Parts: sequence; C-alpha cells; structure tokens
Amino acid sequence: MEASTLVRRARTEAGLTQDQLARRLGVTQAALARLEKAGANPTIATLNRVLRATGRRLDLRLGRSPSSVDPTLLSEALRLKPAERLAAAERLLDDAESLAGAGARARS
Repeated sequence: MEASTLVRRARTEAGLTQDQLARRLGVTQAALARLEKAGANPTIATLNRVLRATGRRLDLRLGRSPSSVDPTLLSEALRLKPAERLAAAERLLDDAESLAGAGARARS
C-alpha cells in the first residue's frame, strides 16, 4: 500500500479533515494534501508522526518473500553441458529479438 493511501485512510477513519489533521501536525493543509497525493514519498519518521496524530501507529515487519526462481528450471539447466546451455541461451536471445521486432512493427 502506498504511503499516500495510508495517510488518507488513517485520516478519514479518524474522522478528520485535511485541515484538522494539518493543525494537529503543525503543518499547512497544502502540505498534508501533498502527503495524500499518489507518489508521495515521506520518510518513515514523517509517516509515523502523521499516523500517530490519527491515533494509529506504524508497525513495520520484515518477512521473507517467496523466491521468484523456479528450482526445477535451475536443475534442468545444470544438467545441460556448457555447449547446450550456450545454444539454449542463443535460442532465447533469438526469440527475444523476434518478439521485440514484432512489437516494434505493431507500434508503427
């Protein structure tokens, strides 16, 4: 979830207007509006301060994400001889260049 969405949701669920929350924070309504604008990138400290002013707290947790590598593909590739791996890589490159060319032709 984007920081801007967190700020907006916390403010509205607390029943506050932008102006009311801005006053609590000691900033202008325009400054708070910038935090609620998509793409806002406040520091963790700023985000925590804003959330605390709405009665919330910031809770960051670190977790592992699943690997994006398919272990079966790795096993298959490691079974190939070096020359076979190179040939497979060249085929992939040819396919990629073919797709790029088709995409360019479709756009023109």
